[in-house]
Amino acid sequence: MARKQHIAIFTTASLPWMTGTAVNPLFRAAYLAKAADWEVTLVVPWLSKGDQALVYPNKMKFSVPGEQEGYVRRWLEERIGLLPKFDIKFYPGKFSTEKRSILPVGDITQTVSDDKADIAVLEEPEHLTWYHHGRRWKSKFRKVIGVVHTNYLEYVKREKNGYIHAFLLKHINSWVTDIYCHKVIRLSAATQEVPRSIVCNVHGVNPKFIEIGKLKHQQISQRKQAFFKGAYYIGKMVWSKGYTELLQLLQKHQKELSGLKMELYGSGEDADEVKASAEKLNLDVRVYPGRDHGDSIFHDYKVFINPSTTDVVCTTTAEALAMGKIVICANHPSNEFFKRFPNCHMYNTEKEFVRLTMKALAEEPILLSEELRHELSWEAATERFVRVADIAPIMSIKQHSPSSQYFMHISPDELKKNMEEASAFFHNAISGIETARCVFGAIPNTLQPDEQQCKELGWRLQG
Repeated sequence: MARKQHIAIFTTASLPWMTGTAVNPLFRAAYLAKAADWEVTLVVPWLSKGDQALVYPNKMKFSVPGEQEGYVRRWLEERIGLLPKFDIKFYPGKFSTEKRSILPVGDITQTVSDDKADIAVLEEPEHLTWYHHGRRWKSKFRKVIGVVHTNYLEYVKREKNGYIHAFLLKHINSWVTDIYCHKVIRLSAATQEVPRSIVCNVHGVNPKFIEIGKLKHQQISQRKQAFFKGAYYIGKMVWSKGYTELLQLLQKHQKELSGLKMELYGSGEDADEVKASAEKLNLDVRVYPGRDHGDSIFHDYKVFINPSTTDVVCTTTAEALAMGKIVICANHPSNEFFKRFPNCHMYNTEKEFVRLTMKALAEEPILLSEELRHELSWEAATERFVRVADIAPIMSIKQHSPSSQYFMHISPDELKKNMEEASAFFHNAISGIETARCVFGAIPNTLQPDEQQCKELGWRLQG
């Protein structure tokens, strides 16, 4: 029988962890569902309480998945209003303290039934498939789309023996995305190139940032003062998130930047060190705990300074532009999408950074056009996603059996497919060996979910 196609969006994090792979896939699911052309399911990790305490802010804990789902839906409704209809499902996950990220446990393809296995979207496909052991994604789903969020190579290079690890990781990422994805969308050219990939920013901003920008637009149009504060930066307070570059720039150019007042907002492992470094400067730089970028405290800042080069597409930069602010950022592939925005000023040298910063503090932002405001929205991001993923809505008849294979003649495409299947078989074999998994960084005993997680998820414990 003909029916709407089903899209299952798998991601590596969930609210209340305020990270990009929790927030952006949630908005993607909502706006694809809002289009009403597909059935949509968002599949997120479920952590037992011990791991929840390590990941979720303010010691927030959930006893059952339904409780966390209620939190996620309330958060989303506060930001986009009436919720479109889509499902939320959970797969078992465990938090890796070494990688500071959640890794899947067991075969997470089974969270979606075979009769709904049309299109899978893997948010961070390399992350979801490094240790995948079970049903092959391309066998389960008719089409598998990967969305690369993270510049893993850049982070790894900053570690001990980083360039060796980055070399290995580069080849592993290419391997797993090739065997498990039909197509990969890279949010910017800051990510590594992988087979069958295309560069396109398919993220938007929370609608409330656009509403803030419209209000500021109105104030400027009425010749009212829209911005009362100077410069700021917001981001997780770890050195790799731009704080190294920012504090070096401020320290080296204190004389030229005299008079600059700047506030830094963030929480993270390096917060104490960042604060200590800021206090050594002969500039008025103050450090505060992190908070939501939509908080009213940020509405009146005029200049957002973001020197980070580890992001793929910086969400806070997009949010600042949506709010009508001037942005100072590095001329870097991660910022390519923002070049079209007149309030985005990019520097190539330290001297340019100083000049653009002082100029921005002395001038007013240019009013954002409706066209550019739309480009920042999730409506536009969803349009871009549907186009580059090539998943235009169609009514389909589910094929329950694979098409017949002809062995009389093997075409080059068929040979390539057979080699890919052999490669996938090898990965599946290796990922099923506990020793090999641990050597490559998997959490021990994660081939199957444990008894506690099965109980919490209502899954049957496999022997």
